[in-house]
Amino acid sequence: MSIVVTGATGHLGRFVIEGLLEKVPADRITAVVRSEEKAADFAARGVRIAVADYNAPETFDGLFSAGDKVLLISGNEFDKGRVAQHKVVLDAAKAAGVALLAYTSAPGSLTAALADDHRGTEAAILESGVTYALLRNGWYNENYTENLAPVLEHNAVVQAAGEGRISTASRADYAAAAVAVLTGEGHENKTYELGGDTAFGFAEYAAEVAKASGKEITYNAVPGDVFEGILTGAGLPAPFAAILAGVDASIEKGELVVTTGDLSRLTGRPTTPIAESIAAALKG
Repeated sequence: MSIVVTGATGHLGRFVIEGLLEKVPADRITAVVRSEEKAADFAARGVRIAVADYNAPETFDGLFSAGDKVLLISGNEFDKGRVAQHKVVLDAAKAAGVALLAYTSAPGSLTAALADDHRGTEAAILESGVTYALLRNGWYNENYTENLAPVLEHNAVVQAAGEGRISTASRADYAAAAVAVLTGEGHENKTYELGGDTAFGFAEYAAEVAKASGKEITYNAVPGDVFEGILTGAGLPAPFAAILAGVDASIEKGELVVTTGDLSRLTGRPTTPIAESIAAALKG
């Protein structure tokens, strides 16, 4: 029986593989990647490497075996039909008779367009009859802390989220939850709503950045269309800018506040505070 992780060299996937290596022998872990070179460090540690691509269904033929536990990390190619991509993995997993298919989804409360692909994938998983675990990951600390350069340059946090609050956690936290599900028992056909222990608003976020950087940072709440214009002006494709503005509209409505405590319960530790991630990012 293998534990198989797709998207294994992505930001989240790397944390998952590292976490698995602490719990199970390397030869029981399969990292599914598009580029073998990017996984050379894992291969050197004894992890099995499989080269496959969500856009090429035949590459998943024979990749899974009966009894495997699989983590399907959602794709990030928003323009390529993510539900169809995910179904490639789902179909191969079902055909092989895997013991569990875990999927990194989005909070059930999220109505933004970003959630559409996740809801579509969840529906396909439920319809398939495979034994599943839905890991509905909230927003990541790093979604903000990896974009501190413009904040520090303009002395402002600019979002279209009004006074909305959000429960973020670090990538490492969400990865640890996935590891707990893949290596533990009793997670069959469960849905977990995952998010940080403490919600914050962007005025508080700006204050934390100010405290950590020693600069005066303010929160500048702008309308959604203005935010989209700022993002496209910074070089983001218009469709993706619209998705991010949609997420901010959902934050304003409170849709990314997660109060279940599922994440810290699964990992057995408190989630990473945003202040800690800010400090780590500024140390860089």
